[in-house]
Amino acid sequence: MTGKVIAIVLGGGQGSRLSPLTATRSKPAVPIAGKYRLVDIPISNCLHSGIERMYVLTQFNSASLNKHIKNTYHFSSFSEAFVDILAAEQTPSSVSWFQGTADAVRQSLHHLAVHEFEYILILSGDQLYQMDFRDMVNNHINSNADISIATIPVHANDVPGFGILKTNEENMITSFIEKPKKDFESWASEVSEEMQAQGRVYLASMGIYIFNRKLLFDILQANDDPDFGKEIIPAAIENHRVASYQYEGYWTDIGTIPSFFDANLGLTDDIPQFNLFDKYNIYTRARMLPPSKVSGTLMEKTIVADGCIINAKHIKRSIIGIRTRIGFDTTIENCYVMGCDNYQTLEQIEESRQKDQPIMGIGDRCCIKNAIIDKNTFIGNDVTINCKEGKPDGDYGTYTVQDGIVVVKKLAVIPNGTVID
Repeated sequence: MTGKVIAIVLGGGQGSRLSPLTATRSKPAVPIAGKYRLVDIPISNCLHSGIERMYVLTQFNSASLNKHIKNTYHFSSFSEAFVDILAAEQTPSSVSWFQGTADAVRQSLHHLAVHEFEYILILSGDQLYQMDFRDMVNNHINSNADISIATIPVHANDVPGFGILKTNEENMITSFIEKPKKDFESWASEVSEEMQAQGRVYLASMGIYIFNRKLLFDILQANDDPDFGKEIIPAAIENHRVASYQYEGYWTDIGTIPSFFDANLGLTDDIPQFNLFDKYNIYTRARMLPPSKVSGTLMEKTIVADGCIINAKHIKRSIIGIRTRIGFDTTIENCYVMGCDNYQTLEQIEESRQKDQPIMGIGDRCCIKNAIIDKNTFIGNDVTINCKEGKPDGDYGTYTVQDGIVVVKKLAVIPNGTVID
């Protein structure tokens, strides 16, 4: 049945909530877990579900994403499988950028029209979860739905951040409210006993949709509403069978720096909610890197990617990304170090040391806590990064601060002896 499905992954807009990580890359291209990109999550979920035809829609800073897709997802010449980028483009019928999620799909309809499919699966490019879409597709077909929305039970504290739904006895959605701030108690729904015990009794839209092909084309061509969640879905509930597919596994929207930080560090738990060590592995670019080399380092709850050279004293609850170099007597705690795109040569390293300049990576005798270190950074010796409570959020040149998290920008140079607190 999944052969009748084609998927679209929405790359999102400018990604300002994830700045500065999105300063030079689109949201789906942001590195996670030391070796993957965000876009690998929905693509891997599709591949494990037997859905092998995918478009990724993007318009901001798409070069890095294009490169990743091109170098990662290769299929047999005898297969119809593909993962292609659709960047916003000017056409005779449209000269504007994507104005929202629905507008992005609307502007891409002419690319979809050449394929044979019955259902279109629409996904977000900035969520962390593992889902078998076959169950959702089968539920869509068996319930004779025109549209299906994946929903997840959430706590009352989370309600203001989501579109909240109500269903009838057939699990058809009868009403929808967008991010209610108060007086939403009447929107509680029937959920499992496990969800009730956790106080998660409100059904939130996950931003994952299935549309019947003809209906999607009819709706998008009949009006110019820009967004699925705010306009298309609420209107469709009035006139069509819109089913709720309730999902109770791990799922998180990682569109902000704090949620991104928490989701990554959560992977270091003994049994993480999002389990990388599972039969449904995450696909990504295959790199021919050497194994990591560690000398004299005490590690606790730490994930280390390939190609690292680590001489640190202590690393705790952190992710160390590909090709990371960490010097002697350095301590790292509660950090995501994204790594590097290449190695410096021994000659380059010696030249930098002769000039008393930082080398790529993290130097000697550093103490770094509660930080995200973007790719290809040069952090010198004797650097301290440990944001104290109350430090104002803002942009400080080579780094930013958000909710007590220091984000060192890509390619930033942090001189020897710098203190960021």
